[in-house]
Amino acid sequence: MNATKYLSSQYMPTKEFPFFIKRYYHDSVKIPLPHSHEFIELIFVVQGNANHVFEGDCYPIKTNDVFIINPGEVHTFKIKPGDKLEIINCLFTSALLQDSLLKELGVSHSMDFFYIHPFLNKVERFHHFINADRNYSPRLLSILEGMIYEYNKGKLCNSTLVRLQLIELLILLSQLYNEMKTGSRDILGKEREGDILVQRIRGYLTRNYNRKITIPGLCKLFNVSPRHLSRLFKKETGQTVTEMIHSIRIEKAKALLLKSDYKVIEVAVSVGYDDPAFFSRLFRRSTGCSPGKYKEKEELRYSQINNQ
Repeated sequence: MNATKYLSSQYMPTKEFPFFIKRYYHDSVKIPLPHSHEFIELIFVVQGNANHVFEGDCYPIKTNDVFIINPGEVHTFKIKPGDKLEIINCLFTSALLQDSLLKELGVSHSMDFFYIHPFLNKVERFHHFINADRNYSPRLLSILEGMIYEYNKGKLCNSTLVRLQLIELLILLSQLYNEMKTGSRDILGKEREGDILVQRIRGYLTRNYNRKITIPGLCKLFNVSPRHLSRLFKKETGQTVTEMIHSIRIEKAKALLLKSDYKVIEVAVSVGYDDPAFFSRLFRRSTGCSPGKYKEKEELRYSQINNQ
């Protein structure tokens, strides 16, 4: 699927406040082209029915559905003639949700919709939409409309208030997600709690791979000891936290090498490495070749496939 790629700078004029929100109305003619983007997109279906075309597959969506699209994922909508779709699009980057704020509020353990659900495989994600019932939908819509009101103030917008509103929204969605997943409000067993903690941290690493991440910082954010984190992570994933960070960054680097004209040094910085030589060593260890050679081989392979 050919897709337009939207940059953060097209919607978010300042890096200090990487946020955008707007209500959109679509029908069978007025729909967005297939696209991906650098930022996170949270979509709330205010009203209507459509098919969500995600990575080439179609999934029906309806009033009060809520879902997150990760950076790089290609999507659009298909709407039948006569049907209409009203949505609220909330766009932001992970930098908006500052670690210090999450830690101070004590909510890093309450963000499963943000740190777990968007990283499930696409069948699980889109056959198990979160659909807000009558207990949640008015609250979610009220928060989103509050963010629209605040954002539309322009220079008078209170960015701290918007951040808090977004965190409130994500916590409520996490509650809804966990109620839907477990079918009850019962506290999960300790073994399951460990698995969920690892999933949360994996989601955090995937969201923040290009930022400086330390073990002490993760332990402080998720309220876990270094020893327990190390033991739990190795047990659940077979990797150390550091190995997983490198693995995520190398996968992101592969995509950047193929989808951009970045030089190796630019790719290294973009995925979180200040030292290009260290990045190249890790890349070679993971793929068996240098970043430049990997790009050449993959471009040649795609060319041969397209010429068949």
